[in-house]
Amino acid sequence: MNIRDTLLAALVPIFLGFGFVIAKPAMEYFPPFLLTGLRFTFAASILIWWFPIPKGFLKKIFIVSFVANTLQYGITFTGLSMIDASAAVLLVQTEVAFGVVFAYFMLKEKPTTRSLIGISIAFIGVYILTGSPSLDGKFIGATLTITGAGIWALGQVLVKPLSKEINPLALVAWLALFSGPILIALSAIFDGNTINYFKTASLDSWIIAIYLGFIMQPISYGCFYYVLKNNPLYKVLPIVTMGIPLTGLLAAIFLLGEKPTSELYIGGAIIFIGVVMIVFTKTKEEKEDK
Repeated sequence: MNIRDTLLAALVPIFLGFGFVIAKPAMEYFPPFLLTGLRFTFAASILIWWFPIPKGFLKKIFIVSFVANTLQYGITFTGLSMIDASAAVLLVQTEVAFGVVFAYFMLKEKPTTRSLIGISIAFIGVYILTGSPSLDGKFIGATLTITGAGIWALGQVLVKPLSKEINPLALVAWLALFSGPILIALSAIFDGNTINYFKTASLDSWIIAIYLGFIMQPISYGCFYYVLKNNPLYKVLPIVTMGIPLTGLLAAIFLLGEKPTSELYIGGAIIFIGVVMIVFTKTKEEKEDK
């Protein structure tokens, strides 16, 4: 992975980690389904005007949108409601393992031994960072969360061929256009009166929702799809997903005044070591080019 792609990949967890932290106050007014639906709808509303309909790809985009966004969030949010936040952060990282396996069988991407070691080291860092959470008595919630992680990873494997054919921001726009309204509709079904949430939401919560849609979604996933186009999944996913707990905690420290812990320093250092191993592992094609 070259320096440009590495820096762009690093932007993804920075914007997502920061976004998830500032989203917490907004979730007092918007349920998860509704806030995520607004995030996608706002992203689509600002982007689709710049990118024409990707003719010949709409069916594939809809399938990816349903798998990676609608279905995944439906299962994941249900699971997250049953487990602790620290356990959720850890279990979501199984996205990387699922992604590596799916990419091996579906995209014929064979990870190097060094990259697998780096992924394992980074996962240990996440485990330490989250405080070694317990899952006793939370089998259903844990299973749903892991299932959601697997479905999200499958969605990224499905989106990779599209990333080679469609502009990254166009992908963000049209995936969001299909996902946003469906998630808002699901919120109306499961959370109740959507209009009432709109009426009672504070100005700050609306500003946060707009930030998530207008800024976080286009930048984070635009960078993600651009890097994914040029690099194997087993190198991209660890940077994108395993960096989120670290950047999220750092954002919480600086924005919410939370105190750093020894787990942050130790786990963060281990995650960094693992990710560095992955980034500086050369693929077979890179070795041949050299």
